[in-house]
Amino acid sequence: MATGDLEAGQLLCESMVNPVGIDMLAPRFSWQLKSERRGGLQAAYRIMVADSEENLLRCTDLCWDSGKVQSDESVFCTYEGEPLTSRKRYYWRVKVWDQTEAESDWSTVAYWEMGLLQREDWKALWIEPKQEPVAEDPILSLREALQCDNPTDTSVLHPCPYLRKTFSASSAVRKARLYATAHGVYVFEINGQKAGNQELAPEFTSYDRYLQYQTYDVTDLVKNGENAIGAILADGWYAGRIGLAGNSCQYGDKLGLLFQLELEYEDRTQEIIVSDQQVKCSTGHLIYSDIFIGEKVDARLIKDGWTLPDYDDSAWDPVSAAHFDMSGLVAHYGEPVRVVETLPAVRVITTPKGETVIDFGQVIAGRVSMRVEGPAGTEITLEHSEVLDEHGNFLNNIKGRHKDQKDIYILRGGEPETFEPLFTFHGFRYVKVSGYPGVVLPERFTAAVLSSDMRYTGSFECSDARINRLQMNIMWSQKTNMLSIPMDCPQRERAGWTGDIQVFAPTSAFNMDVLAFLTRWLRNLALEQLPNGEVPNGVPYHKSFIHIDHTLMGKDSSAGWGDAVIIVPWALYEAYGDVKVLEEFYEPMVKWIDYVRRTAENEMPDNFDQMDDVQKERQKYLWNTGYHFGDWLMPSASSPQDSAIKTKEPVATSFYAYSAALLSKIADVLGKHSDAEYYSDLNRRIRKAFSEQYLQYDGTLSAHFQGAYVLALQFDLVPEEARGKVAEQLARLIEENGCRLDTGFVSVPFLLDVLCKYGKRDLAYKLLFQTECPSWLYEVERGATTIWEAWDAIKPDGTVSSMSFNHYAFGCVGDWLYREVAGLRKEQAGYKKIRIQPDVECGLSHASAKYESRYGTIVSGWSKQGRRITVTAIIPPNTTGTVILPNAMHENVKESEMPLNEALGILSYRQTNSGVSVHLGSGSYRFTYDLA
Repeated sequence: MATGDLEAGQLLCESMVNPVGIDMLAPRFSWQLKSERRGGLQAAYRIMVADSEENLLRCTDLCWDSGKVQSDESVFCTYEGEPLTSRKRYYWRVKVWDQTEAESDWSTVAYWEMGLLQREDWKALWIEPKQEPVAEDPILSLREALQCDNPTDTSVLHPCPYLRKTFSASSAVRKARLYATAHGVYVFEINGQKAGNQELAPEFTSYDRYLQYQTYDVTDLVKNGENAIGAILADGWYAGRIGLAGNSCQYGDKLGLLFQLELEYEDRTQEIIVSDQQVKCSTGHLIYSDIFIGEKVDARLIKDGWTLPDYDDSAWDPVSAAHFDMSGLVAHYGEPVRVVETLPAVRVITTPKGETVIDFGQVIAGRVSMRVEGPAGTEITLEHSEVLDEHGNFLNNIKGRHKDQKDIYILRGGEPETFEPLFTFHGFRYVKVSGYPGVVLPERFTAAVLSSDMRYTGSFECSDARINRLQMNIMWSQKTNMLSIPMDCPQRERAGWTGDIQVFAPTSAFNMDVLAFLTRWLRNLALEQLPNGEVPNGVPYHKSFIHIDHTLMGKDSSAGWGDAVIIVPWALYEAYGDVKVLEEFYEPMVKWIDYVRRTAENEMPDNFDQMDDVQKERQKYLWNTGYHFGDWLMPSASSPQDSAIKTKEPVATSFYAYSAALLSKIADVLGKHSDAEYYSDLNRRIRKAFSEQYLQYDGTLSAHFQGAYVLALQFDLVPEEARGKVAEQLARLIEENGCRLDTGFVSVPFLLDVLCKYGKRDLAYKLLFQTECPSWLYEVERGATTIWEAWDAIKPDGTVSSMSFNHYAFGCVGDWLYREVAGLRKEQAGYKKIRIQPDVECGLSHASAKYESRYGTIVSGWSKQGRRITVTAIIPPNTTGTVILPNAMHENVKESEMPLNEALGILSYRQTNSGVSVHLGSGSYRFTYDLA
């Protein structure tokens, strides 16, 4: 008997809402239990799947009926029905029972649709328009590329190809799907209307190994009778000038297109329109478009109606068929890049130099939309930057070859016109406008924010406006750097540095649902892993990246960067409880640790021959040779290279130990217990070697830097009896530095946790609230709207550097704000068990965090007025929680004005030395008490 109090909602298939065009043969389902009663737990579920909504509702001709399954699992439940078929849409629903055997109604109906699962499903040919091959730039050294100040020679850039084909639909169309991909980036139109709202498809992947195709529902665009389909191509990441060195032709020098438009008529007959030699090509108003350099448009060359069926294309050229291996072709997985937000211009500035600059008030990744009218042939230039210089003038803060970030628009004349680039994006807050006819008015400019369109899942708020701005900056840096891949920055490199995302992954999973997004990136990482087990420093690992690594390092990976192959999947498992992500990447993890182990055992330091036998044996467990980035961008270092040289040895061995420990845990989760024992023993040997090699009796490390101490303590590299001394050394270093941090990329995520763990909580908060450089609030007080690459990107004297002003790595403190200040923690992977433990003595008067877990909304909030403490907690159904009420006496605690022993939903409670621990079921709770 169904009860209205219980329901299943928020249905997801493979972590997405109603995905279209997936290729998983056993997709997984998740839902949230909803119940108004406290303490609701799922005891059983039943899933039904059918290939029509009608059959599903009638419970006939089902593809799968799980039957009533006794299970409390409501996430990642795997489809176990009949084999799935290409192109077919499947409908599903679920009902649940709780622990009292109360039964829900069936959920609303959700669906997913399969893509093209077999090579034989593709009838289309790869085609290439008539074009000049993209000019391959000369290979420059990193130094040469970064010092290159010459304007880009745009004469070598080519117009964007236009392609079109006409077709006839013989009757009313019931269903139309467009499957498409490209070498380059593309956009499609059918009968003058854009297909879908995705941007920069097929997005940035390891094109030669992992090329995504997209599926578009274009039923509403195809009409009975004559039709036309058209596409525009641009170089994108495939052939454009990308990366730190700005090289072109990373994957090829010719653009290509593959598309298949499948029609199903009302009478169920089918027809397929494909890319073939019947497609025609030309060029148009896009004079060039480069993903980094920018875009130039001559509106006088617009081909009106070129995707309408009656357009005269008699002067267009034929295309050529091309032949490429399609084994790397996969369905798009995860949220696509879209325009996720638009921002109005805040003000128009006339700088001291007399230049006109638009301020959008926020650093973003995206592009400008401009409305204008004026004489034909008028040329307007838009240049993009993140900062003004110390005098208030426009500053191109990113240096190097092809870092122009410049768009050019030539007016058609006559009617009002709108320009917005199609195939490029920029990292900017400020836009310098040159050549605009008339007065530059802010209302004529908007900024379109581009990002992978992931669901927001977390929020943090407190009584300090500066900390709230810091949280906003973290969120903005994540939003604008998670654009197809986890980028380091949206202007200079846009590279998938493995080290950056491994330090930021836990914070990213609080802020957004990154499971599908980062899983897709990890699939590229696994494909890019070298045969010897090395994990590249960046993924995708394109030609420009490889050149930099080999010239700078002489190899492809670094400690703390390659370890992302283990750290990122573990962060995803911890956040979402997804065991499959550990299973899928277990082999690459093992290959990475094997590579590090072999390197440690076989590559010895220069002074090896001078060592005694004990020292020589120890070297097998120390990763102390070769180049590593170390604790990159350590503030006290004279240069990034200096920080690498000073810290690489302890950092490398620290991460060797850490990854071995994580792999032992992962093996245990997967039931590989002998592997778990092996990696646990390896970790023990590394820790022993580390302490013997680097730790002195008084608790000092041979690398006497904050980051080395943080990693040694966080990764348990110090014997228990010496940890207090080592923590004191860390505290002394911080205090001697004016209570300012001196940690780089790989140690800063753990800095505040280590201080709290070892009784230095007051010092942790001094660092959080510090406003002198280097600190998080130093950036905030200097007007930062994102997280900077370097702590002193703007010097204390006001000098503005040529660093990136949008790097999320140091925003990893966000994870700590959620967990420590607001107190929202997990006791079991995926938040099946939750811990609410706020820090009411942190110096704030209130703080709260909200997180949308796979099970539902979790809230941890607290406020302090005098000695009165209020703690609010929301525990979603099908989970349990423990709330720690600091410095409370149980007899003085009330929940919603009820004593603890009378409150509904309280499973148990106990007095501890630090307060009261309350174990409770799902529901919304409000605890009040006076400090003991």
